[in-house]
Amino acid sequence: MPLNPRKIAFLALLALASAALGAKKKPEDFTQTLELPKDPPFVAIGETRKLVFHISPLSTKGLLSIQTKDAVKALLKLNGNAQIIHIRAFVAGNGDVRRVPQIISEALTEKHQQLPSISVVRTGGLSLDNSQVVLEAVSVAKKDVNPTGLDFADSGAVTAPDPNSSPKPLLDKALDQLAARAPAAGTLQVTCFVSTMTDSTGMLAALSTRFPGAVTNVVMTQRGPFQAFASCQSIRRGTRVTAAKLAFSGTRVAFGQQEKDATLAFQRLDKDLTEAGASPDSVVFTNIYPLSGAMAELSRKLRTSPSPVAITPAEGVAAVEAGFAVDAIATVQR
Repeated sequence: MPLNPRKIAFLALLALASAALGAKKKPEDFTQTLELPKDPPFVAIGETRKLVFHISPLSTKGLLSIQTKDAVKALLKLNGNAQIIHIRAFVAGNGDVRRVPQIISEALTEKHQQLPSISVVRTGGLSLDNSQVVLEAVSVAKKDVNPTGLDFADSGAVTAPDPNSSPKPLLDKALDQLAARAPAAGTLQVTCFVSTMTDSTGMLAALSTRFPGAVTNVVMTQRGPFQAFASCQSIRRGTRVTAAKLAFSGTRVAFGQQEKDATLAFQRLDKDLTEAGASPDSVVFTNIYPLSGAMAELSRKLRTSPSPVAITPAEGVAAVEAGFAVDAIATVQR
């Protein structure tokens, strides 16, 4: 008996449906979900004897995101792909500094690196025109390179009332003060902050001459400084910090201009260090980046310590309406 045309059509549709259900989905049929970049830790820890220090070369290629990724790649090349445990990022220009930790996170995740703690500060300028970021990195080498320990030193601020004063005499005095507190021998890194970026090549040359063998960096603090300013920091092989491990914090921000806002920022920093096995009493160096003279005085009053406390003016930090940012280095107690 011939089949009914309707029955034939039904069987054909059934066969097509069965084939469709049995077919495997192609890879392109699946929707790909991109993983969000991980947040960097508030504190990262490294073995003191194995710590090495590098500064990324400046570039004028592309916008902030491209320059930041290129800077991370350059650091990994300089340190031989060693684990980076801390990055201090100085950002110039109008790029969003709040994006910098995410960009660094993406770049290091692609290289299968653990994430470092990250400090981010907006500056008035860098030593190369149109360069938007420079990264200072602390990495862990495979072998001991600091057998006796480390020494972190600060020159203290050298100031003059007129913000247009030449930075060279101030910088020379800051370098004199730094050398008196931390001899040049064994110096690994020197970073200087100035209120006016004139003759950056000459300033970098002065650093290299005074501290041969050290990696160097010069940063302009603010676009419109409230006073002429110069200060310098150094890291050298020494005997002042001999603890087995050091903790490096990222920046904590004071969200506001009042004393309670500043107090809360310091409390958060202290909590970060305590949870990492350090403590406020074990801090060996503190950086405070105030956005105004008033916040500089307030933070100086609230944060006293027998270890160096460097108060360096900044153009901005990673928050709107902030008063300052702060980070610290501390010995690990456990």
